[in-house]
Amino acid sequence: MTKMHADERDIPVALVRNLIDDQFPQWRELTLIRVESSGTDNAIFRLGSDLAVRMPRVISATAHIAKECRWLPVLAPHLPLATPVPVAQGQASAAYPWPWYVYHWLTGQDVSQTQSLDMVQLAKDLVGWITALQRCDTTSAPLAGDGNFGRGLPLADPDRDARTRACIIQCADLGLIAYTPAIELWQKATHTPAWSAAGVWIHGDLTATNLLCQESRLSAVIDFGGLAVGDPAVDLLPAWNMGTVESRQAFREAIHVDDETWLRGQAWALSVAVIALPYYLHSNPIMVVAAKETIARVLVE
Repeated sequence: MTKMHADERDIPVALVRNLIDDQFPQWRELTLIRVESSGTDNAIFRLGSDLAVRMPRVISATAHIAKECRWLPVLAPHLPLATPVPVAQGQASAAYPWPWYVYHWLTGQDVSQTQSLDMVQLAKDLVGWITALQRCDTTSAPLAGDGNFGRGLPLADPDRDARTRACIIQCADLGLIAYTPAIELWQKATHTPAWSAAGVWIHGDLTATNLLCQESRLSAVIDFGGLAVGDPAVDLLPAWNMGTVESRQAFREAIHVDDETWLRGQAWALSVAVIALPYYLHSNPIMVVAAKETIARVLVE
């Protein structure tokens, strides 16, 4: 597999097998297989039928998983869909320098691999989950910033604004997008008033690959590296990164946001996609396709 990050670690199955056998001998007899995934920060392995092993590929992912282990047990009882449940933490060793984690296996296929989905119903189900998350108590919660890729900060945050503008130019120079409509949307959104109410819990990365389905219905939300408290507009991403015009309309009708928040959500979808597109252009074809489709939906609207 092509490496996606300059500082990414190679994590062969044999390494994980040895770590499990050494640190969790009760699981020595369980089969271990790599799970093929377009995920960027962690390698996933299935252990037996009921467990999953999550191994950070890059050091930044270790803090994201530690945050999940701290907050998901607090939030999960208040959410209507399944979330990853940590079972055990593996320790750093001479063979692998970071903590690693074992979770309960969540059965299902992600939305991008699930056929014949009712995307309008999925949009409504997802809005119900987002609304439940936003209602959760934010006392002592981590704020949007460096610890969650800046998701949920104001769009005009200097780092977000500069990187988005640079990537719009880069994508346009590569012939991947049309420059003028992209920059005009971004400029309009960054001049829209920022979120001024109290921040709410956000997932920060609600993509098709982070949503699991069973029996053609949404069943679980995974990958909470973007979890924080901030502007809820970032969790409008699914309106543009999956589905149809009809499901986007259903999402908007169900989510009950004003025009300014909707515009910020649209700009978030653009920003995430134009940053991902050139970065993963030669290493993650699934993400490249998803980014192109998202940008097309954003700019058509």
